[in-house]
Amino acid sequence: MNLRERISDLMPQAREELTELVAMQSVADPRRYPPEECHRAAEWVRAKFAQHGFTDARLEETSDGSHAVVGSRPSPNPHAPTVLLYAHYDVQPPLDDTAWETPPFQLTERNGRWYGRGTADCKGNILVHLTALRALGAELPVHLKLVVEGSEEQGTGGLEGFVRENADLLRADAILVCDTGNADVGLPAATVSLRGLVNVVVTVVALTSDLHSGMFGGAAPDALAALIAMLATLRDAKGNTTVNGVDNTQTWTGELYPPEQFRTDAGMLDTESFLGDGTVSDMLWARPALTVLGIDCPPVVGSAAAIAPRARARLNLRIPPGLEPAQAQRALIDHLHSAAPWGVAVDVEVEASGAPYRTRTDGPAYRALGSAMEEAYGRPMVMLGQGGSIPLCNVLADTYPDAEIILMGVEEPRALIHAPNESVDPSEIAAMSLVEARFLQNYASIRS
Repeated sequence: MNLRERISDLMPQAREELTELVAMQSVADPRRYPPEECHRAAEWVRAKFAQHGFTDARLEETSDGSHAVVGSRPSPNPHAPTVLLYAHYDVQPPLDDTAWETPPFQLTERNGRWYGRGTADCKGNILVHLTALRALGAELPVHLKLVVEGSEEQGTGGLEGFVRENADLLRADAILVCDTGNADVGLPAATVSLRGLVNVVVTVVALTSDLHSGMFGGAAPDALAALIAMLATLRDAKGNTTVNGVDNTQTWTGELYPPEQFRTDAGMLDTESFLGDGTVSDMLWARPALTVLGIDCPPVVGSAAAIAPRARARLNLRIPPGLEPAQAQRALIDHLHSAAPWGVAVDVEVEASGAPYRTRTDGPAYRALGSAMEEAYGRPMVMLGQGGSIPLCNVLADTYPDAEIILMGVEEPRALIHAPNESVDPSEIAAMSLVEARFLQNYASIRS
């Protein structure tokens, strides 16, 4: 029986186990979810990999209190290369429960897809690792190391610190970061570029207290109006992000994101236009993007005829490779101060920052991956960017400068990761399991 047939036979088990894992509410936020759920998921992952040759699989506590599952499985060939397998078992909260068409923590099949929080991001990728290992059986062509973290979605940096402090434990020749996905179902891709981020909270203070809008309006400064004016300067009429000192003219040189596919993936109306004066790919992967995440101001219901003395907003600036977070952070802060009208007081608090990432693709691991992708999908692999951030990639690149880092997975656009009604196409789990199994074989052959 060949690998594809073995994986096909293993898919009922993959569904059963993904059902078990999705049922664990492993949101790494003890303020809202029981920490026991994360521990239960970590122990489930540890036990499954221990059954498949990772006899030293164990839980390691990281600096943010989360537990990473680590382990190793040697190849019979002592000269074989080493591959590190990565995924994460923590998930995003469901957000609006009422927006889910199926229970968020119950795997439910609908229209051929499996729905539930974590089915794609990233528990589906854990099942890819397990299914690939089961398909290979005892025929392990490489040395394997494993790390499955428990706080990736919270961005608290537990695993990043653990990698720096335990460099030899996870050292490998190639690293499979299985936390991205393909261009679409059946369209194989490797992610080679990630945007970084700068998150800030800007507070505007104009008055010491609310003032009657009839008695004082027109002469007294309005904090909310000032904030609106400041935010309006962060985009131009075409929708380009316009932070002074931040380049917004770069272009994407890899595979293009078809505009009509993006319109469908994003749920845009036919009457809506794309933002910016570049291609969709330029705007997503090569240029900065400023998003207003939230505003604190009087709500409509309950508001009074008064001038707001204070207002604030939470901003997210995504930055492409080639731009340092410190530079972008300084530019954004300076821009907000310079855009403030009427002499209002402005305070900008930096909440978080992360560097963008670009990987090299000219090594033996990428050759092995390209061959595996084409065999599994029947079409050549393409190179994509990713608008999201994975800070761990920069830590891995700094800690293991000679390792090839590959980003792949089951999280294609229709998966709706981080949103209500997250789902995975089971054909992607099967295909990516075949990709991983064949990659391990190809890589061992190339490196031998």
